Amino acid sequence: MASITIDGQTMEVEAGSTVLQAAERLGIEIPTFCYWKRLPALASCRMCLVEIEGLRRLQPSCATVVTDGMVVRTNTPMIEETRSSMLDMLLANHPLDCPICDKGGECELQDMVMAYGPRKSEFRDPKRVFHSKDIRLSPVIIMNVNRCIQCQRCVRMCEEVVGAVALGTVEKGMDTAVTGFEGSLASCDQCGNCVEVCPVGALMSFPYRYKARPWDLAETDTICPHCGTGCQLTVGARKGEFMRVRSDWEHGVNRETLCVRGRFGLDFIESRDRIKRPMIRRDGALTPVSWAEAGDYLRRRLSAVEGKAAGGLASARLPNEVLYQFQKLMRTVFRTNNIDCSSRWSTPFDALGPLVAGFYSRAPLQEVIGRDCVLVIGGNVTEENPVTEYLLRDAVRRRQTGLLMLSARPSRLDADARAVVRVRPGGEAAGLADVAAALAAADGQALAGDVPADIGAKIGGQAEAANREESDRLASTLRESRSVTVLVSMELLRSPEARATLQQVNSLLKVLDLLGKGPAMQFLFDRANQMGAWDMGVLPTALPGLGVVSDDAARTTLERAWGAEIPFEPGSGLDAMLDLCADGRMGALYIVGTDPLIAYPDRDFVTHALGGADLLIVQDTFLTETAGLAEVVLPAAGFGEEAGTFTNNEGRVQKVRKFREPAFEARDNLAIFDFVAALRKEPLQPSTQGGILDEIARLVPAYQGLTQDGLGADGAFTKSAALAAAGRFFAAPPAAKATDRLVLVTGNSLFHNGYLSERSEILNTVADDPYVEMSAEDAAELGLSDGAQLVVRSAHGELTAKLNVNRRFPSGLVFVPENYRALRLNSLMRRNEYPCPVEVCEAAPVFDSAASTAFEQDRI
Repeated sequence: MASITIDGQTMEVEAGSTVLQAAERLGIEIPTFCYWKRLPALASCRMCLVEIEGLRRLQPSCATVVTDGMVVRTNTPMIEETRSSMLDMLLANHPLDCPICDKGGECELQDMVMAYGPRKSEFRDPKRVFHSKDIRLSPVIIMNVNRCIQCQRCVRMCEEVVGAVALGTVEKGMDTAVTGFEGSLASCDQCGNCVEVCPVGALMSFPYRYKARPWDLAETDTICPHCGTGCQLTVGARKGEFMRVRSDWEHGVNRETLCVRGRFGLDFIESRDRIKRPMIRRDGALTPVSWAEAGDYLRRRLSAVEGKAAGGLASARLPNEVLYQFQKLMRTVFRTNNIDCSSRWSTPFDALGPLVAGFYSRAPLQEVIGRDCVLVIGGNVTEENPVTEYLLRDAVRRRQTGLLMLSARPSRLDADARAVVRVRPGGEAAGLADVAAALAAADGQALAGDVPADIGAKIGGQAEAANREESDRLASTLRESRSVTVLVSMELLRSPEARATLQQVNSLLKVLDLLGKGPAMQFLFDRANQMGAWDMGVLPTALPGLGVVSDDAARTTLERAWGAEIPFEPGSGLDAMLDLCADGRMGALYIVGTDPLIAYPDRDFVTHALGGADLLIVQDTFLTETAGLAEVVLPAAGFGEEAGTFTNNEGRVQKVRKFREPAFEARDNLAIFDFVAALRKEPLQPSTQGGILDEIARLVPAYQGLTQDGLGADGAFTKSAALAAAGRFFAAPPAAKATDRLVLVTGNSLFHNGYLSERSEILNTVADDPYVEMSAEDAAELGLSDGAQLVVRSAHGELTAKLNVNRRFPSGLVFVPENYRALRLNSLMRRNEYPCPVEVCEAAPVFDSAASTAFEQDRI
């Protein structure tokens, strides 16, 4: 610790603290332009100069480390004169276009000049002009470099935090100009973080340009609906019309950063594809009707299917209160445990339970990844959870965290990793088994009696020969680390080997625990409230709080609170429910906010199955393809049109706030559940968002004590689940499936994750066209060139898209994003077949008869 006195106030600070950090703790304001908490100090703007006793010159407080006994002054006449002179120099070349600049009203330069600037300028030279017109760097970012004050926040944010290196500088001194390489942002993530940190109007959001002024906007703090990182953001709306998104610099896991989906992808709420009125099927076509007509029709149809099986499927993007009420409706009104919360897989909760019970860390991500070592298993963090990627990069570069990767696909984080083990899709279980065996073998004496003596022979030796060196390095890094975090991608759940892979994750965590590493674990969810969906019991075998359905005590507690019986038999997940539909044994299937027809890996089967349900009810905001097959369609409020809470990857509960009224005749999801329950004459109580949250806080152990008022600006953390950590440890992984064919895998792309983002017009302007990604080696072997149109063909179907050659991609693998509805990617796949064997060839050129005729006429 070191003692420092600033403007007469004395305090103790940690060694290595800067004068600026000490002043902030004392509440003393020191102006800055180039300084940013997340970035290394640059000390170029000279606005934060202070006087330090014993030193002749003023010193930059952002880069001056506190020494014991230091005495600092921040507001002397010399400092005030220096600040005024610096601002005078900036204004000498700054254009006087505040009335039309989008930054007007929230410009840091304006604020600084008002507080510290000169009252008149001594400069009389003509203003420097770089470009006479603004430069459109990308579909979403526009630049007026004449306004730039050379703070370089944008350049450093792009390189240090985002890792994209899309911006740079040219020239020196007052002639320094920020630019995209070759006048564009071709390598950019389009995240807009450069726009966020720009203190002036040099970098601006093109979609927001000239639309509104800050004082015109009604701003609402809420949570991003796109992925499970749970970023806080502020939505600006004018008269109920969506205008823009900005980040909240001081709160949330993300602070000032957002990804492209969070910053530019919320305009999906304005999509023209809204369901305007309830609809029922008449003469084979969906017909708009009133809510009263829909209710009469639905009452008759529910009576007709009573006594048959029922099932429910809900989206993991819905708030906790909606999900809780949905499973309560299904269990008490429809009398079924046939409930699931993913339209892409059925959750293997028997394998997930031990992970959540024994190792899941409901704690801040910054704390979890601030350990000696972080192992990321599966997926592509860059594209699935971009802000989590930013935080991981920060941990590696600033805190020297050892990053390890084990996955089928490469990601941008590979460049920062100490070891990268590349496995075949579905081979994650074998790779993890090998690491666990290596750790156990090296520390056999420490683990004696806790693990099977033959663990090496039982589960070891699974890694491919090509990965042996990297696998050994990964195991060695884990062994040498004092503390370990494991981050698990949801992409693993796509595989038929998901259960086995989760068992191997469990085994590895147990070995690490026995070795004293105190392992923490979190999932990397690609849906905003997947953790909440599990906690709320939207599962066929688990109740709210993750107690199993067959547990009499857990069931009795809920029955007493709800005043209704709960079926004691475990229910069916999505796979089994579709089988019930296909066999004609499903009475009513109730789908809320999700689209299995486009997401489930077997389009033909899903189409057949949904057609086999006696009564298909779809409750959604948009007219999805699944809604197009429904007998009854109920228009629901969308994001921003109802309040609630999300539980993010960290286990942090945060408020999702309402900033507009439901469009057309849509109703809140909770109001629709009340509507349906009333048709069965079994009302749900409580039925308001606040009342339901109170009930969750009483009945779900991890949420006990939570209150609406207790969810502050940073939310509140749930508690670790107290479940029996059952499960098979050290089971041998399934044998790797050898194949010499190309195999198809899928997942999210950077610009899209699910059908919500594809309804964003802004994202569609920056997103790549549908593409196929494969390695340079495979492309060369097949004679394919980058950008060529390809046909990807399986035994069940084919699609056409352009080729993206990725030089870091492993051979034998073909990747197609799942988020392009036009591709109908799931038509190529069959259930329980992942990855999917495919063939790839160049598409035949399209013959344009009109162009050909015109060409022939020109020849004549």
